[in-house]
Order: sequence, then C-alpha cells, then structure tokens
Amino acid sequence: MKLAEALILRSDLQKRIEQIKSRLQQNVLIQEGDTPSEDPNTLLKEFSTLQNDLTKIIKAINKTNSQTMLDEKKHLADALVERDALLAKRNMLSDIAEAASQKQARYSRSEIKYISTVDVKKIQKEIDKLSKAYRELDTAIQAMNWQIDLL
Repeated sequence: MKLAEALILRSDLQKRIEQIKSRLQQNVLIQEGDTPSEDPNTLLKEFSTLQNDLTKIIKAINKTNSQTMLDEKKHLADALVERDALLAKRNMLSDIAEAASQKQARYSRSEIKYISTVDVKKIQKEIDKLSKAYRELDTAIQAMNWQIDLL
C-alpha cells in the first residue's frame, strides 16, 4: 500500500468513527418501552474495531514519515511540520492584513478615525511568498506520498 492510500484510509476511518460516535449518542438513551434503532453494544464493538484499525494505520504512517527522506536534507515528517508552520504563519499574516485593511465608515468629523499600524502591502508580499513556499512543499509531499510504500 502506498502512503497516500494509507492517508486516505486514515481519513475514512476517522469519518467512520465520528459517525459511530453520533449513532451511539442517538441510541444510548431511549424512552422506557421503546427499543433503540441500533444496538449500542454492536456499535461499541464496531467503534473499538475501527479505533484499533486507526491506531495501526497512524503508527504505520508515522513510522513511514519519520523514516522516509523527502530530499537529501529532511525527512518527510520534518517537511510536514514545516508545511504546517508555513500555513500557520500565512494564516496569521492574512488575518492581520485583513484587519488592517478594513475601511471605517465615518459619518462626521467627530467620529474616531482608525489608522493601520502595519504596512499591508509588505505583509501581502510576505503572504504571497509563504503561499508559494507552502504550495511547493505540499506538492513535493503529495508526490512523495504516491511513491512511498507504507512501512
């Protein structure tokens, strides 16, 4: 199995677990005299099986990521952390630029005027640079995911 397939399987297992949780919550408490639409014990067994499968696949993904080199300098796991950091910084700067760019409607000169304390144009250039770095790193990671066999 390729790493990308394992990632898809992990996502599917996570979704199925959330669905089981929801179904369990709907069936653990019923009115006296009624019967649940699904047996909570069966759902609990299914949940346990899915959770065990998820644990195994996550361990295999983590092992693969930590032992696979993305390039000569860094492991795939390190690249994933760097990609997440790029996205976090980009999102923070984007929020700042958006807040600093808001126009204030003033109806009279007596209303308070707000001015930006940051250079929005400079921040936008940094956002563009981070976005490009993120896309390039993400593309390299995605390509690697389809080449690497799951350990």
